[in-house]
Amino acid sequence: MNIPYKDLYKKAMLIRCFEDRLLELFSEGKLSGTTHTYVGQEAVAISSIVHLNKEDIVFSNHRCHGHYLAKEDDPKGLLAEIMGKKIGACGGRGGSQHISKGSFYSNGIQGGILPNALGMAFAEKYRCSGNIVVVFIGDGTLGEGSVYESMNLASLWQVPLLIVLENNQYAQTTNVNDNLAGNILDRAKSFGITSSEVESNDISILYPLFCNIIKKMRKNGRPIFQLVNTYRINAHSKGDDFRNQEEIDNWKKKDPLIYFENYLSKNEIQKIKKQVKESLIEIEKEIIDV
Repeated sequence: MNIPYKDLYKKAMLIRCFEDRLLELFSEGKLSGTTHTYVGQEAVAISSIVHLNKEDIVFSNHRCHGHYLAKEDDPKGLLAEIMGKKIGACGGRGGSQHISKGSFYSNGIQGGILPNALGMAFAEKYRCSGNIVVVFIGDGTLGEGSVYESMNLASLWQVPLLIVLENNQYAQTTNVNDNLAGNILDRAKSFGITSSEVESNDISILYPLFCNIIKKMRKNGRPIFQLVNTYRINAHSKGDDFRNQEEIDNWKKKDPLIYFENYLSKNEIQKIKKQVKESLIEIEKEIIDV
């Protein structure tokens, strides 16, 4: 499969630089509220959303920036929104977690997006549009009853809903092994939903995986559950991080951006990184002046 590594790396670098700058702005007292960065999970959003059409619908959660940038390619609208500016994606009213633009929606209520995504998927099936709906949830969401109610109806109605569970190993500060009994895949399989699991931050693995999944969904219009075991490098939000440093360091060796080094030259990497950073600097200047 021909994978466009340069284009994908540019998307990944945009998400990484955007999130890093957000944390700097908070530390400088230029932002208020909260934010949940997507650092370390970029490959999941990019490798799945890149295969979607403009009309396909994406639902995200509190950790939504990476999904939004991958879908809408709108760093200016997102930064302005987080800054509370009227030129933001939602006029400055949604903040970091509640974004709505085009066919992208996010909400900070854990599990609450599943019923909405299910309804959208049912509507697309009813309209015979050929569009699909992708919803991103985390391991901590599995404690919500609405998740299982939605999976039950998704299977019963056979709707084009792709549920991507990004297991980043922690529900805020609680390890998945301390709050989740049984096997995650078995939960989806019990509803008769086609389910699979992968542990990887490597774009060369995830890109063809999601390409095949989405092609399959467009053909049969049935729900699919994809579990991706990954890791968030930063703390849950801007607060303290109680995780083991050795664990964090081991996962940093699997940083999604590192895998790109196998497919791009140093010159290509440096050029893209420079372009992205300069672009974000200009965007920030424009927003501050508004």
